[in-house]
Amino acid sequence: MRIDDQRESDNIEDRRGMGPARMGGRGGLGIGTIVLALAVSYFTGVNPMTVLNVLTGVQSVTESVAPSAPSQPGQIGAPKDQLGKFASIVLADTETTWRELLGPRYEDPRMVLFTGAVQSACGTTSSAVGPFYCPNDHRVYLDLEFFNEMEHRLGAAGDFAQAYVIAHEVGHHVQNLLGVAEKVHRLQRQASEAEGNALSVRMELQADCYAGVWGYHAKQGRNLIEHGDFEEGLRAAAAIGDDRLQKMSRGHVQPESWTHGSSEQRMTWLKRGLESGDPSVCNTFETKRL
Repeated sequence: MRIDDQRESDNIEDRRGMGPARMGGRGGLGIGTIVLALAVSYFTGVNPMTVLNVLTGVQSVTESVAPSAPSQPGQIGAPKDQLGKFASIVLADTETTWRELLGPRYEDPRMVLFTGAVQSACGTTSSAVGPFYCPNDHRVYLDLEFFNEMEHRLGAAGDFAQAYVIAHEVGHHVQNLLGVAEKVHRLQRQASEAEGNALSVRMELQADCYAGVWGYHAKQGRNLIEHGDFEEGLRAAAAIGDDRLQKMSRGHVQPESWTHGSSEQRMTWLKRGLESGDPSVCNTFETKRL
């Protein structure tokens, strides 16, 4: 990606080093197992402790995180390190795209960079859950170490693969602003587990498509995209499909438990956004075949 001399976002809270220390291990597990569990947890929506137990052959029960008070702002402003600046530039470019597409309906989200664990309006969360969006405070939370895990454990390398993750979380912010997230969550409360998972897949695939919409405008409007960037994104989408990750962690695939979609589905919807740049093509809720 061509990011030299690009605008950085002002909507940054750099809290790295301010939270609890990063988990160094669990019992006798190796760091490789832990890192794989963290990555699989993010892309499948499964509790990271459950993933660890699957990988080590131990059965456990998942627990939800109780909500807590909204987080306090950290150091506000653009980060000084290279990777932090990259994240800030990508966020700034998503701001440009969605301001143009949604007009006054769009409200910039904030991005919180953290290490180890972070407190948000959605609860206190560790890096184990990966990057996430909290609709209660309109913030994207990101531990930049996750990008190393993507590259080395999942084979999803490249700067556009990293940008895709950020743009995907911003896609959830767009869903929140448009009322999609509230509607889906309401339906999930009334649905069975399998039905709730199916709704989650549609929501995640729409966020993938919205990430592609941003990529289209970053290329056509501002020439940020270089040859091979979109291919990086599509390879990353294939690498993080629920079917592939379940095969890695369990040795078999259970479509009824998917929460993000298969590799083919994630590639398909990201590609729709990349090729059209039109959010209207991202309506995953009104199509029978994903």
